Amino acid sequence: MDKKKLFEEISSLSTEQRNPNSMNIDLETTEGILRIINNEDKTVPFAVEKELKYIAEAVEIIVAALKNGGRLLYFGAGTSGRLGVVDASECPPTYGTPYDLVQGFIAGGKKAMFRAQEGAEDYEENGAKDVINANVNSKDVVCGIAASRRTPYVVGAIKKAKELGAKTLYVTCTPRSTFNINEVDVAICVDVGPEVIMGSTRMKSGTAQKLVLNMLTTTSMIKLGKVYENMMVDLQMTNKKLVERSKRIVMTITGVSYEEAEEYLKKADGHVKTALVMILAKVDADKARRLLQKADGFVRKAIMNIKNEH
Repeated sequence: MDKKKLFEEISSLSTEQRNPNSMNIDLETTEGILRIINNEDKTVPFAVEKELKYIAEAVEIIVAALKNGGRLLYFGAGTSGRLGVVDASECPPTYGTPYDLVQGFIAGGKKAMFRAQEGAEDYEENGAKDVINANVNSKDVVCGIAASRRTPYVVGAIKKAKELGAKTLYVTCTPRSTFNINEVDVAICVDVGPEVIMGSTRMKSGTAQKLVLNMLTTTSMIKLGKVYENMMVDLQMTNKKLVERSKRIVMTITGVSYEEAEEYLKKADGHVKTALVMILAKVDADKARRLLQKADGFVRKAIMNIKNEH
């Protein structure tokens, strides 16, 4: 793309327009600046709300893929890429998922997480290469994240993923009417409007993307049986905080004492769901594991199954 055409493309993006509500932000007091930013941030959840139908469609695709041995892979650049990496990295400790089940890829590689790698996002072939190196296949879901919609690295990743038979999603912050990437199965277009600081998509756009990614993985994990009531019951006891949280979850759900929760978790090899079924269904660890396996990992269903046996 020649320079003039690129200039015109970028200039037309909604995220690159000037925000009339912040035209005089440089003249404001400190509190005045913060109030403008806060007022603009308040609009983001409402923009996300308008896309719930498409977020739901994306979740159904993700759940089907994960049940079928597939993975969820995020591809983004800059803030968008970092958000994908963060969301992916938090799934194993929170929901006990394997580390390769949800993955995040950022243009420029790992070093781009800490320092901007200028130019890494400018070539579609870089995204395509990362998709190939990730061994993407028809079981996987590839989700592109790009506030502007146009990021070449992300577009290249999506095109290659579709070519390899993977399902494709796209999270962007431009109007649906301007979305023009044909290789996507579901586009989530959260139109947040102009940023407080023109083009600073780490602000409202970044907030919107974070909210959407939270929804995608949290809802998927709930539908995969990793939540009981509103508590994470498939977390990994990988640090002292999570060890104590696990005990508290067992105590809250079952009413046992701190010492009893600790003992049940020990018998369950640190697996919260197994401990819960042991207590609630009054069975040993082996029986609890079998019940969970039969119930596809759902605690409620495992308990109902044992009740039905009686």
